[in-house]
Amino acid sequence: MIFKVYYQELKTEAPVREKTKTLFVKADSVREVRAKLAEYPYNIEFITPVDGAFLEYEQKNENYKVLEIG
Repeated sequence: MIFKVYYQELKTEAPVREKTKTLFVKADSVREVRAKLAEYPYNIEFITPVDGAFLEYEQKNENYKVLEIG
């Protein structure tokens, strides 16, 4: 399953909409996504599963790239 992660680049940054970034992670659960991103200094705001029409829409974006972390 693909998850969309909304985050700030540093854990010390307060969540501000204009600075929020997104990435896509392939995982089986939200817990697994958090475990995979634990080594990164991200301040994770929100994680949501992406599928169906929403996934198709996201895949059309030129910046769409799935982060596959072992």
